[in-house]
Amino acid sequence: IPVFILAGLLVHCVFLVSIFDIYFSSPLVHGMTPQQTPLLPPAKRLVLFVADGLRADSLYELDSNGTARAPYLRSILENNGSWGISHTRVPTESRPGHVALIAGFYEDVSAVAKGWKENPVEFDSVFNESKYTWSWGSPDILPMFAKGATGDHVYTFCYAAESEDFGAEDAAKLDMWVFDHVKSFFNSSRSNQTLFSALNEEKVVLFLHLLGIDTNGHAHRPNSREYQENIKQVDEGIKEIASLIDNFYGNDGKTAFILTSDHGMTDWGSHGAGHPSETLTPLIVWGAGVNYPQKVTTQFFEDNFLKEWKLENLKRLDVNQADIAPLMASLIGVPFPLNSVGTLPLEYLNTSALFKAESMFTNAVQILEQFKVKMSQKKETTLSILFTPYKPLSALEQINFLKKIRLYIEQQKYDEAVSLCKTLINLALEGLSYYHTYDRLFLGLSIAVSFVGWTTYVILVIIKAHTNLTKTVPTNKKKSTVLFYGFASAGMIITFFLLIQTCPWTYYIYCLLPVPVWYAVVKEIPVIQDLATNVLSLHIGQSAGFLLVCILGIEILVFSFFYRSALTVGLLVFAGWPVITQLWIQAKTKALIWTLLCVLLAIFPLMPVVGREPNIPLVIAAGLLTILISFFSLTSLCKSENKYRDNEDLKVYFYQMFSVALSTYVVGSTHNSLKIKQGLPVMNQIISWMTLVFSPVLLLLSPTFLFERLFSILLSLMSTYLLLSTGYEALFPLALFGLMFVWINMEQEALQHYGLSLKPKLAVFNFTCTMDITQFRQLHLDDVRRSFFFVFFIVTAFFGTGNIASINSFDPASVYCFLTVFSPFMMGGLLLLKVAIPFVLVSCAFEAVQVTTQLSSKSLFLIVLVISDIMALHFFFLVKDYGSWLDIGTSISHYVLVMSLTIFMMVMNGLAQLLTTRRLGLRRRNKHHSM
Repeated sequence: IPVFILAGLLVHCVFLVSIFDIYFSSPLVHGMTPQQTPLLPPAKRLVLFVADGLRADSLYELDSNGTARAPYLRSILENNGSWGISHTRVPTESRPGHVALIAGFYEDVSAVAKGWKENPVEFDSVFNESKYTWSWGSPDILPMFAKGATGDHVYTFCYAAESEDFGAEDAAKLDMWVFDHVKSFFNSSRSNQTLFSALNEEKVVLFLHLLGIDTNGHAHRPNSREYQENIKQVDEGIKEIASLIDNFYGNDGKTAFILTSDHGMTDWGSHGAGHPSETLTPLIVWGAGVNYPQKVTTQFFEDNFLKEWKLENLKRLDVNQADIAPLMASLIGVPFPLNSVGTLPLEYLNTSALFKAESMFTNAVQILEQFKVKMSQKKETTLSILFTPYKPLSALEQINFLKKIRLYIEQQKYDEAVSLCKTLINLALEGLSYYHTYDRLFLGLSIAVSFVGWTTYVILVIIKAHTNLTKTVPTNKKKSTVLFYGFASAGMIITFFLLIQTCPWTYYIYCLLPVPVWYAVVKEIPVIQDLATNVLSLHIGQSAGFLLVCILGIEILVFSFFYRSALTVGLLVFAGWPVITQLWIQAKTKALIWTLLCVLLAIFPLMPVVGREPNIPLVIAAGLLTILISFFSLTSLCKSENKYRDNEDLKVYFYQMFSVALSTYVVGSTHNSLKIKQGLPVMNQIISWMTLVFSPVLLLLSPTFLFERLFSILLSLMSTYLLLSTGYEALFPLALFGLMFVWINMEQEALQHYGLSLKPKLAVFNFTCTMDITQFRQLHLDDVRRSFFFVFFIVTAFFGTGNIASINSFDPASVYCFLTVFSPFMMGGLLLLKVAIPFVLVSCAFEAVQVTTQLSSKSLFLIVLVISDIMALHFFFLVKDYGSWLDIGTSISHYVLVMSLTIFMMVMNGLAQLLTTRRLGLRRRNKHHSM
């Protein structure tokens, strides 16, 4: 079995990683030549303000009394410049947003793993192409553009990372720091001749990264007074900086200004997904070379914002976020960033028609360059007979396009030239995508074939080792040798084929994986034949009905990933299980409690996702309820007769109850302290971290009798879970644990009902008693239902309080008891722990079910593996990289979730065994009792 588990882990890791290779590898290519507009640019310098986390509606809408929230910027868009909405892409995080703004391309998903700090891939940017860039702001953003720059012309000034504190008095001080440092920078340049002459060069960029709005949004939500006050302060700061720069350069009219944001924010203070509040960001451009406001009588947009913002008569010019990079490049006349996929938004430019046409031509050639490099790379790694080029942009077509555009420009037909450039850009981008996804079908099929093979193999292992459906068939040595050589030669042919094409090493893994997997399946052909004859002798109607129920169950699980309410439907069906199977006749009270708890748990998936509305009183109520339940359970424990119990053990429960009480107090006092802006109290932080570390230790000190150990697990996990809760989800583990507790009892009744075993006394059942192998029974059809229950409860534990498939349901407020200073990995780790706690509860209950129903944990676990693999195959085919960004993000995360779930369940299986059977002996005589 260990070999089998290792193989399973490896296969699943390959399945999981494959998705990123097949769908989400880096789109960047290198080796293009820089393209620059040959005419004189309208501006000598550019000032870029990025207000991190600023929503479009928060900036543009008017206050309740009809005044602008940002009066200076409002007067700019009404009198001096052009405005619109910049549409960002998922993931709406700071790093990908800044890369799109400054380098002009949308970063691949792999950047998330780097914590938005390093460059996972080298890329060119507007800063790199400039003569000098000075930047001020966050240490998370600025260094990544300086690091990627060639030479040392990109200068950064950052504050300390510790300043990014969600619990601080006021995060607007981060923006004040930036404005003050820019002012002192210009003042000091008057007495520093080198700096003064550098500032007076052409092609200069000044970048001000303003993080205060984002930090205030996380801490207080975007509709808060703090967030809106911060917008006012930023507006005043921008006004001062703009006037300072104009004065410094003697109002020479050669400065262009851009204000935008990297991403927006949801009403509940998070970002990362594709909700309009996250993807719609403001864009205001003014100064040298920029169009003045254009008055219009009517303009049509699908949203109704213009009316709300009272901006119906000013032309709104929407762009994609990556279009801002070419706009900046053409304003100051630097080469377009090499990897940029943005299209120059001409309506923002106030320049000659010739300049616009030439800039557009440069843009088209720069994107075509990437297409050519991508095509030649793909050509090199594909056999010429198998290579199918992208037809609409053959070499001849490219020459025709470029010649035609040149001719139009020479004939001064600028509009025709521009529209032809746009066509060429669209074709080149389609071609880039075509070559980027060239191997997708071939790799996807390989993985799908492996998937089907693996699932078939696991089913065969279950039938062969754990059921009476087949008799042992003697192996035919001669046949198996022929099979081995057949599969080995197939593997060699595949390897040779990949070698000729100089494919990356990962391709070998994906394409060779089906060979050993299917070899293992085909080797079991005698078992399959034997099984077929046995199944045919069974009742056909019964088998078909059973299959239908299985399929329906799995479909409900798949559906629940899209609609949480599917879980409610499932739980209500579960509530009727004792009635359907007539179990309620022999255990009326248990059946009634089971039904009530199923209905109670069914309410949670109907609640809004966690984090939208923090409700600390509910968390405190959950803590008090836990203590109350513990008190009653302890009383009944003391009364019950168990000759093996040591009264010393009861002390552990008192410590655990005290820990829950302490956590309840810490949650209340921390959130009060943050409310009155006094930050996170150090004492609370120490208690929180100590609870996190010591609660598992206390758990391992408790006795290993079934109910006592499970009760201890609940108390231990609840003390940590309370610290990570902000609302109704604190009640979720209690309801879930109640149901798990009854589930263990109900499974006992089911065993008796089907006459599979006598009913053991659960009260004196001990996890540590090594079960006699001969006591293990073979699998029964009812065990498939048991495994399905487990998978269903695992999915409920996952989606019961929110859809973690979207990053934006994470609420940073959950971790405020532990830390308030921004740290993506630490916060992510704590949030994952919060997700894992309901998992652990379900896994431990499943462990108890396995032990009490006399099944080897392997056999039930194998059925679980089959169920989750069938689900994963569903999601593998549902992954998409087109359509809305929300769809793309959700489809990846669903597949990754199900695959991680399978790997995670293997880990959880081990963890549950450790938590239920291990015991730390402290100053006590070792007592060994068998059942």
